[in-house]
Amino acid sequence: MLIAVLGALLALLVSLPFWLPAMVVRLRLRIFAHVNGKEGIQVEVARFRALYENPAATGRSRGAVLSDLFWYWLAPGPQVHQEHLEAGERYTEVARTTRRILAGAHLNAPRIAAECTERVLGAFSGPVTEVRLRDVMMPIWADFYYEVVFGERCPSDARELIVGNADDVVTALKCCGLRHMARRERLTRYLVKRIEAGEVPHRLPDVLSTQEQAWYLQGTFFNTAVVQSSEAMTHLLMAIAQHADVQEGLRDGTVDLDDVMDEALRLYPLFGVAHRITTGEIGAIPAGSVLLFNYADFHQAGFDHPERFDPSRWKTASAKDANHVPYGVTANRACPARGLMPVTMRVVARETLERFELRTSAAHTRSIPNRGPCLLTDRSAGHRPVGGRLAVMRLRDRWEDVTRSLTQLVLGSYMVWDARRQRLCGRYFEQQDGSLAVD
Repeated sequence: MLIAVLGALLALLVSLPFWLPAMVVRLRLRIFAHVNGKEGIQVEVARFRALYENPAATGRSRGAVLSDLFWYWLAPGPQVHQEHLEAGERYTEVARTTRRILAGAHLNAPRIAAECTERVLGAFSGPVTEVRLRDVMMPIWADFYYEVVFGERCPSDARELIVGNADDVVTALKCCGLRHMARRERLTRYLVKRIEAGEVPHRLPDVLSTQEQAWYLQGTFFNTAVVQSSEAMTHLLMAIAQHADVQEGLRDGTVDLDDVMDEALRLYPLFGVAHRITTGEIGAIPAGSVLLFNYADFHQAGFDHPERFDPSRWKTASAKDANHVPYGVTANRACPARGLMPVTMRVVARETLERFELRTSAAHTRSIPNRGPCLLTDRSAGHRPVGGRLAVMRLRDRWEDVTRSLTQLVLGSYMVWDARRQRLCGRYFEQQDGSLAVD
């Protein structure tokens, strides 16, 4: 009897990675939905682009309970974050400043990206190195955007502050860890000091105070830009690492890197669900409605075998005509770096593939909560067998799914509750409306 019980317990333990993570994800989504309440209209694929482009669907934060959660994760300074400012003078000036800074960097962007990649990858030694790709990419983009903003090479202390801030934000967003506001505020103080010393070679928005200018730089360049660029590169390199034929084709020129980039961003969009608030009626949709746009569903629709990673589909498909909006749409707050990202991603990818062969046996999901485990084999060291290490990686990754999913359930539920309790967005607009009423 005892042996039977022990055998059953052992079988249950061994089977955990195959069923527990998925069950916890479903439970977490139910808890989040309950805590957040019923809010939002799910936009069907057929209306996705038309509604996303509609000029009456440009509200970003005001009036949405979901905004309290995003403001909580993006603090400090979500009220001046370009993606969360409402239309008006502040948004116009902030968006103009971002475009001006990025446009000024465009000509030198390939060189800057190559130098930043060389500095970070050059620190790796040994024939085979096991890494988390997002952890490798983040300092590259921290260096890159520092140079874009300050016009000089990024010193190690600044890189540490930027990576610490960006990593803390994205770790909280994925519910893998709680926020560490002291870590984020250290970067804010650094930026305030640089602005006060006149060391930012760009005109910053006059409608913002010095504190708000620091929050603007932190949120736009040293949070969103660093995080999204790092995640995009992690998806691209994970896909390449999982498809040896694609990797070999990129090396010998028979596979187009642009096709691989388009396919990686189609299959693994950087956004899950984006929300917009209607500022006017759109047909039967009343003003003040929260529209929920599911990027993953949209990117799956209209493709043959959409679940497959198949760069060759882009030899005949047109990114312009397909259900493919990795950088948003021009009519509704498109990513300001949409012209810069393809150029710099090509450089970082080529520099990485020139130096290393990539292999992984880890799971690759849209949210990459495991940060992209991968083996980097130095090409100058010759062929190295990595089958054993890949087997260990696969086993460890499956068990990490178990512990991580439980962590996400607990921490995610707490943060959703705490965000609702603090009501950062709701309280901000109530104060703004109160100030206007007094005036």
